[in-house]
Amino acid sequence: MTDFTLTKDADGVAFVTWDAQGKSMNVLTREAFQEVSQLIDQALSDDEIKGIVITSGKEGSFAGGMDLNTLATIRQEAGDEPAQALFDFVMGGHHILRKLELAGMDPKTKKGGKPIACAINGTCAGIGTEIALACHHRVMTNNPKSKIGLPEILLGIFPGGGGTIRYSRMVGAMAAAPVLLEGKMMDPAKAKGAQLIDAVADDPVAAAKEWVLNAKDADLVKPWDAKGYKMPGGAPYHPAGFMTFVGASAMVHGKTQGAFPAAKALLSAIYEGALVDFDTALKIEARWFTNVLMNPSSSAMIRTLFLNKEALEKGAVRPKGVPDQRVKKIGVLGAGMMGAGIALVSAQAGIEVVLVDRDQEAADKGKAYTETYLDKGIKRGKVTAEKKEAMLARITATPDLDHLKGCDLIIEAVFEDMGVKAEMTKKVEAIIPEDCIFASNTSTLPITDLAKASVRPDQFIGIHFFSPVEKMLLVEIIKGKETGDRAVAKALDYVRQIRKTPIVVNDARFFYANRCIIPYINEGARMITEGVSPVLIDNAARQLGFPVGPIQLTDETSIDLGAKIARATKAAMGNAYPESPSDDLIFWMEEQGRLGRKANAGFFDYDEKGKRVEYWKGLQEKYPLAKDQPDLIEVQERLMFAQVLEAVRALEEGVLEDIREGDVGAILGWGFAPWSGGPLSWLDIIGTPYAAERCDQLAEKYGERFACPPLLREMAEKGQTFYGRFNPEAKAA
Repeated sequence: MTDFTLTKDADGVAFVTWDAQGKSMNVLTREAFQEVSQLIDQALSDDEIKGIVITSGKEGSFAGGMDLNTLATIRQEAGDEPAQALFDFVMGGHHILRKLELAGMDPKTKKGGKPIACAINGTCAGIGTEIALACHHRVMTNNPKSKIGLPEILLGIFPGGGGTIRYSRMVGAMAAAPVLLEGKMMDPAKAKGAQLIDAVADDPVAAAKEWVLNAKDADLVKPWDAKGYKMPGGAPYHPAGFMTFVGASAMVHGKTQGAFPAAKALLSAIYEGALVDFDTALKIEARWFTNVLMNPSSSAMIRTLFLNKEALEKGAVRPKGVPDQRVKKIGVLGAGMMGAGIALVSAQAGIEVVLVDRDQEAADKGKAYTETYLDKGIKRGKVTAEKKEAMLARITATPDLDHLKGCDLIIEAVFEDMGVKAEMTKKVEAIIPEDCIFASNTSTLPITDLAKASVRPDQFIGIHFFSPVEKMLLVEIIKGKETGDRAVAKALDYVRQIRKTPIVVNDARFFYANRCIIPYINEGARMITEGVSPVLIDNAARQLGFPVGPIQLTDETSIDLGAKIARATKAAMGNAYPESPSDDLIFWMEEQGRLGRKANAGFFDYDEKGKRVEYWKGLQEKYPLAKDQPDLIEVQERLMFAQVLEAVRALEEGVLEDIREGDVGAILGWGFAPWSGGPLSWLDIIGTPYAAERCDQLAEKYGERFACPPLLREMAEKGQTFYGRFNPEAKAA
């Protein structure tokens, strides 16, 4: 069984075709790397072969990157020397790609080599792009849907197969930094502008072959192998280069706040590599790459954002034995921002949508949300007029409930009120087919209670979207006490259709995501009442890798929403509700009319255009700043533990049934410090014994909300990790 094959045509051109057996996309393994190395050797030593074209046997796809399980296997097999094993593997890859790059040319004259072109017939990422960069010429298909890039940074690593050194030497550190640090995939036109590819063609294989047959010796010599090479923008020891690296360093720190080890390692590899010759630079890249792979942050990110995320999207928690529940026609009740967003992503997935609201004007307004979205896409060249017309044709905006006949899924997104939702449930269930699944898009109301209005509670489920629907990647599916397997399967299959990532949780107050977000927000508010500077609080969170701090997040989500949730929770819990200074602050802000961004006044002052100006100084009149501000780490640990302890309790109480969902849901749902791999992965990184000890210290100093959960205490005493005890793969085995 081989992943690469070698053929040659009558013109003397060899074709190395990559077609990973049994996989929908090409991913590189150790074995496949050796295969391609042997085939390159064979082609270079064959006098009848004039040049080589590397391409893919997968239609519309060139490569999806390295098989990350390979790296895990190497670590496991290495025993006490995992770093050395990983370094040796990476250097082995460098050797193969360097052989490809030099292509048999004379080391001194740089003549006599065979031209090697890469025909990129579709999407190309990671090591696939790095292989392409080592070739002498890169031609990509003229298909705007095909993308190419180096997205490794999004998984907590960086391009370690020579991509960092080659690309930075091609375009310079300043131009390379955004591409490498943002990990964005580009269409062919943008990729050509960024020099990731050399040409775009309708038939990349034919174009690559033509280039190979006409290439001259000089076309094969990479800039860094030519005499007199100078790095674009200047090397670090050059005055211009020094300023370039200062700017790149500032940009990196500005984007990452120092929270992501891979970003710093990437820039270090570029900087140190620019001081030496190319082959030494590759060795430096390999060392930094190994350093990142050995960092627990890297392992946690790969596990959560690649392995676990992919497993959940492929149905890891889908009920067994339930046939396909693909949605054909969906009814969306309520055409407000959430309902309009749900209609948009559903129509985008090719699903027929009935968007219902109280009158035609309100329903049309909801449909107009999709039209506005598509118009923006047309301006950016992402959407065609034909696609816009087809999508809008799938959405029927109406106040008439009779249009819901024939729907196989209903998602209710009406006003967050138990009575209003119950009334709508009864009305709609009288119209829809008996086998239709009914879902509520609620963020706070218990699904079990909402299901009491249904005559078919086994077909009633929660589908909680995050706002804005079209941008947020996570969907939280909530099972009520009577929710059946078919309803769960329906929800999961629907989420897969709209290309989002699902987590399935059991019903409980605030479910999972909001259960963890609210303590984060409350802890930030509580610190303000203690005299802690809001600047310190928000910056402490950002330096942990959170997209926004808790004070800014409160302004974004609106202060009156926080007040409403606090009152509703207090009414539901009665005397069991824990009084909190954070509630006093939120209620006071509400009284002042400072409701957040939507009111142009909250914890921040805003200008006429709604742009944040500065933190509101009036806050200190009510809550004066303390003379002695707390230590940064203390603030960060309060913010972290406020969230992770809720995640532990959710696992302890059975709200979370699969540990993977706790980590994936946290990062995709509210941006929990991605470098950590999620709250449960973070506890594994710091160790359960330390976590329990820190809980005791925080509880003694700040209160019972930091009390160590029994599960965490037990695990600390046994020296257990969460992924050791709750590993879903081990449970399956």
